[in-house]
Amino acid sequence: MEKRALGRSTLQVSPIGLGLMSMSGIYGNASDDESISVIHHALDCGVDHLDSSDMYGWGHNEQLLGRALKGRRDKVIVATKFGQTKDASGKQGVDGRPEYVMQACEASLKRLGLEVIDLYYQHRVDTNTPIEETVGAMKRLVEQGKVRALGLSEARPETIRRAHKVHPIAAVQNEYSLLYRSDGEETIATTRKLGIAFVAYAPLGRSMLTGTVHGKADVPEGDRRLQHPRFQGENLDKNVELVLRLEQIAKEKKCTLSQLVLAWLLAQGSDIVAIPGTKRKQRVDENLAALKVKLSAQDLKRISDAAPPGAAAGTRYPAEGMKRVYL
Repeated sequence: MEKRALGRSTLQVSPIGLGLMSMSGIYGNASDDESISVIHHALDCGVDHLDSSDMYGWGHNEQLLGRALKGRRDKVIVATKFGQTKDASGKQGVDGRPEYVMQACEASLKRLGLEVIDLYYQHRVDTNTPIEETVGAMKRLVEQGKVRALGLSEARPETIRRAHKVHPIAAVQNEYSLLYRSDGEETIATTRKLGIAFVAYAPLGRSMLTGTVHGKADVPEGDRRLQHPRFQGENLDKNVELVLRLEQIAKEKKCTLSQLVLAWLLAQGSDIVAIPGTKRKQRVDENLAALKVKLSAQDLKRISDAAPPGAAAGTRYPAEGMKRVYL
């Protein structure tokens, strides 16, 4: 499998990685044993980029990944994140204070059972702490040998530029797909100039771009996705119309919708990698088959025209979540 560089760091990863969030109860129950089996399957297929966070299951996800890595650590680029918090009452917040950065890293290393994290992200920008102070603490983690490379998630271009002056940023994560393109493409214009890799999370639109959602009945009651505006009322109807246009192109290309969407995304530049999440081995196989889908310049334009920037209906997160992204 080809490798793509994570910025100007020494790290290289498979173009398609594996996001682990859904393995910690975000979209319904998940079996730890089955999740570990999926991780091992992905590694056996050549995937070497595993993305976690200390807030996925509030520690559970990192512990799960630590179990899965036993005997396989040398084959994996481990990415995890810090910064999102929850107090005793359940209220969530964001903390980018230098002292918290150090504490969070120590806790993640312990849960993961590792001596070093390959790629360490600030999960959400703390508007109460200057980004220079947060990244300054992250830089100290690199100097201490606890972290190999630094990343930011949901940071806007000016924040990225300020952070990059303190210490080279290897990767920036944003939601990016044919469903939500505007913020991602604005970010890519900045990361590309600075030599930073762009990591696309939710590249399949939280399942909207897999061809499995054509109406509300396709999302189980109680599923967290129903809280997202994209899955609600008229927004859902409009997004399904967009999906149907893309499904027709996928049919003509003799591939699944997921494969078409991922192939389009990776064709946007060799500095872009994707981390679709799943709890199923067959989805891992399906996603990796996107690497075999060949798209001409004409194909890429047709796909882009079918889902232009701003075409999706509904914001990326519920109102409260939108306050914490792209800052």
